[in-house]
Amino acid sequence: MKRKLEQPQKVEEPMLAYNVSNYTPLVAMMGNQYANPSDFDLLQLARKGITKKALLALAKKISLTIEEIATVLHISERTLQRYTPTTLVKTEYADKAIELARLYERGIEVLGSERAFNSWIKSPNFALGGEIPFNLLDTRIGFTMVLDILGRIEHGVFS
Repeated sequence: MKRKLEQPQKVEEPMLAYNVSNYTPLVAMMGNQYANPSDFDLLQLARKGITKKALLALAKKISLTIEEIATVLHISERTLQRYTPTTLVKTEYADKAIELARLYERGIEVLGSERAFNSWIKSPNFALGGEIPFNLLDTRIGFTMVLDILGRIEHGVFS
């Protein structure tokens, strides 16, 4: 069976030199001024907080509903809906959102596409005892478990 090739994405000149996609989950949340954010950039962002608008951009980029993003962040959906687009989400929620964006970037890198990762993250996984990886993202331990499975997949270990 022939594999269908995806159309190449248009990449802006400065980013082309670094081989960085111009719209990753982190960029969706942080804005285009952070094409390749350092850990210090992410730390500053978490401390400052992120806007509701940025959080919703992240959710859209990684194909999550408001309900799903609220569950991962441990914030009520109603509270999230009440925020104005410019309201800064607290540090603990911003930190979790950044971890979610990093997980999605890692998953896309390992599995090769957003579509493949979105399918994988919402399907039962044998290595996780039949759990759906997305359902584990409500705790730091769950994040670690999902990242470990991605590492196993990357190295060819049955997962």
